Amino acid sequence: MHGLYDSFGKILLFMGFILILFGGVFLFLSKFSGGFKMPLDIYYKKGNFTFYFPLGTSILISIILTLILYFLSRLRH
Repeated sequence: MHGLYDSFGKILLFMGFILILFGGVFLFLSKFSGGFKMPLDIYYKKGNFTFYFPLGTSILISIILTLILYFLSRLRH
């Protein structure tokens, strides 16, 4: 049972580090005017209609979460 608490503690520390890292990145990016747009993000504005679909951002977040989950699964074994 003691090993379970050790691995759970490592997972919580790792996730906390990742959250702090992402929080810092978002705070840094929010300092720029206009926000942050990835190259594949779709932005369309005509008159009073605006459509924004963050495709590039979604792909980037998907890759990052896949890597995080991969490394977490490696920690468990």
